[in-house]
Amino acid sequence: MKKLLTIMLLTTLTACSGAGSSGGEVLPTAAVPAGAAPGDPKDVATGLSVPWAIAFLPGGDALVTERDSARLLRVSPAGKVTELATIEGARPDGEGGLMGVAAKDGQIFLYYTAEQDNRIVRYRLSGDSLSDERLLVRGIPKGGIHNGGRLEFGPDGYLYATTGETGDRDLAQQRDSLGGKILRMTVDGAPAPGNPFGTLVYSYGHRNVQGLAWDGSGRLYASEFGANTYDEVNLIKPGANYGWPEVEGRGDDQRFVNPILTWSTGEASPSGMAYASGSLWVGALRGARLWQIPLGEDGSAGTPAAHFTDRYGRLRAVTASPDGTLWVGTSNKDGRGSPRPGDDRILSVPPS
Repeated sequence: MKKLLTIMLLTTLTACSGAGSSGGEVLPTAAVPAGAAPGDPKDVATGLSVPWAIAFLPGGDALVTERDSARLLRVSPAGKVTELATIEGARPDGEGGLMGVAAKDGQIFLYYTAEQDNRIVRYRLSGDSLSDERLLVRGIPKGGIHNGGRLEFGPDGYLYATTGETGDRDLAQQRDSLGGKILRMTVDGAPAPGNPFGTLVYSYGHRNVQGLAWDGSGRLYASEFGANTYDEVNLIKPGANYGWPEVEGRGDDQRFVNPILTWSTGEASPSGMAYASGSLWVGALRGARLWQIPLGEDGSAGTPAAHFTDRYGRLRAVTASPDGTLWVGTSNKDGRGSPRPGDDRILSVPPS
């Protein structure tokens, strides 16, 4: 009887620890204090169609891409929407189209799906006009799914881009492929100095990263779609392998880096991500909520909190604005959501 009780106790402790039956789950660090809850959202702009990414200009206006229309919009804090261009080379299809946008020194960078591939291009913005188109990166694999698409400038001044493996799982582990990677480059599209392999590739083993954010200490985080079990948030290190397709969630395999947090895929399908007020903020598509993940001083993740669950539907774009609020875009017209009056919309959310 004593032996039986000992076995039962050990089994219970194993289950609670996140090992054994929990598979690839990564539990948060309880020592990280919870973050303050966000304020109530307010509409900035309504009547949009699948706003995919948001990037702010120095004057406070935002550039917004629409994936399926291939329109690039300018949205003011007061909600004025101006169409700057329809990107002629974009060929929206499935999960591809006009996706990432970033801005630096009067230049606009876009990630879009073309006829044969995904591409990164650069324009000059003068007033409300685009000029001087330059193709920076071509040959990024495209597919009906998993096209990646996020563009962000890091605190180091270099441009980061996320790519998906387009459903061809093996691409993620092939370092000579641009699929299933995080890329790092100069404003001219060349590999950034210090890249681990001397190429554009910064990290690999990714399924479909759609969110990038840096914390106050300059650490890079990425949100990543899982397959059937675990979505992830990863702390990104140069040259590191994040395991897909060998691992989904936590693998405890020395060849791969474990995520710092996982959810079930029904709770998340994480896309855009921003850092503000000591937390990561992640838009959930299938989960239809805004996740808040408090971070510890060492970059560890505390217990995530869900906000606005089912209130606005699918959430995709999340960007910190110059005034300290978060701009969050819905994605209810993407063929997988249920559009509501006013959709798609951009919301302004006070992070605390």
